[in-house]
Amino acid sequence: MLVMGEVRTGLLQNSGEIPESLCQGVLGLLSGERVRISRRPIVYAVSPDQLTGVDCRLASAARARVRGVGTVLSRASVTGGRVLQGSSHIQVARAEADHRLSWSHYLARPGVVEVFGKMRVPDLADGFADSGAWNDCLDLGSVSERFMDAVQASPLLDRKAPFRSARTRLRWVAVAEEPGREGPGIRFTLGRDRVRTLRLVLPDGFTPDVVDFCEDLALHDWLLTTLLVIVERARVGTATRAEVTAKLAPAVDHLLHLWMPAARLDDGFAPLWEALERRPGFTRQWQSLVARVRDQIAINTLALLREAGGW
Repeated sequence: MLVMGEVRTGLLQNSGEIPESLCQGVLGLLSGERVRISRRPIVYAVSPDQLTGVDCRLASAARARVRGVGTVLSRASVTGGRVLQGSSHIQVARAEADHRLSWSHYLARPGVVEVFGKMRVPDLADGFADSGAWNDCLDLGSVSERFMDAVQASPLLDRKAPFRSARTRLRWVAVAEEPGREGPGIRFTLGRDRVRTLRLVLPDGFTPDVVDFCEDLALHDWLLTTLLVIVERARVGTATRAEVTAKLAPAVDHLLHLWMPAARLDDGFAPLWEALERRPGFTRQWQSLVARVRDQIAINTLALLREAGGW
């Protein structure tokens, strides 16, 4: 089994969080298809699945010419009316025929890309995880980006973001567990240009819950990365108290309440999140940053009270 995907995450271009009714409108990418919404523990809306037909090379660590034909499965989602994600993935399988079949065959297998000839799972997994998209290879990130851009272009959004932020990219690969190995495996790596890579070893094969896990990880990585940038821009210890507070205010208004790792995931993925909490320690770093933000705001409030003679 080999599944590959890429998640792009960024701030929804709107001055405030959008309500549930507006989520329906901005994510209605397919006419007649229903946008799914869950309200607990936080409002989460996801678009209907989208199919993109592909016939191209797949990245190979050995630089072999590997041709794949099939469909990419994509979707866009909004969390808390504030964070937008575009997500695309494929399941790679060996083609039963030695030639390309009609598109009806591939459309009947949504999200599956068939490879002609010999398929070496480690070679394709390493090629995608390490290089992502080469010039002439399948680029799942661009597919995800396209759906994000379609949502951002919605006339229902005012395109007045409350602060500047960059998108992050999580490129992930999931393979089946090798004989003799017990339990799931996970390796998360921070790369340059806001690119992260995730390698998963799954004992029970591929399920849609894997995609949910990767999107949840990408969401919380973006939250942590964005909060870190906001704190750095505040110039704590250099700028005035008022300037620091003004720079930190968007974090309080738009981000801090969104931190709920694994809240929507199947219990089977708890061990994977626990591994990430041990190293690199997402929640520890988040809590440290949140404490710093609140301490700075509290200090500024006390200073204003002293100046006003109220304390």
